[in-house]
Amino acid sequence: CALPISGRVSVLRLPSWVVAWGDNSGGQTNAPNNLADAVAVAGGDYHSLALRHNGTLIAWGYNGDGQTTVPTNSLRFVSIAAGAAHNLAITENGSLVAWGRNDYGQLNIPSAATNNVLAVAAGDSHSLALLGSGTAVAWGDNSLGQTSVPQGLSGVRAIAAGREDSLA
Repeated sequence: CALPISGRVSVLRLPSWVVAWGDNSGGQTNAPNNLADAVAVAGGDYHSLALRHNGTLIAWGYNGDGQTTVPTNSLRFVSIAAGAAHNLAITENGSLVAWGRNDYGQLNIPSAATNNVLAVAAGDSHSLALLGSGTAVAWGDNSLGQTSVPQGLSGVRAIAAGREDSLA
């Protein structure tokens, strides 16, 4: 008997700062000075993303595919993930928002992942979501089987995405 999984995400943490280093060929390590309120960060190939204490997002670096053009939302964001040139964010009601490059459908959120999303992960050109039911949903590039979630997979508690692989 599988128990339903629920989660609580909070962006009400103490203030912190973002420090970035390494390859800066896209400006991805030029963190804005006004980030004393970041509670989460994510890094793509040539861009970076931060979730602020108040539930808003800020992105910087290369924007050739719209990956740093942050969407506005009436709901606060509570979690983020960055792929190579796309991003995912969960809102406070468990819905999912995606933006950036969409050459393999990595932004085309499947109906199964439109609400009750607990966690997200983003690979090179694929995306994953962990649902409150303890199942994982994946979409986008499947050229190496990275979005082929094993049949019957349940009880998932965490997800991650590599460049062209997925984990649960």
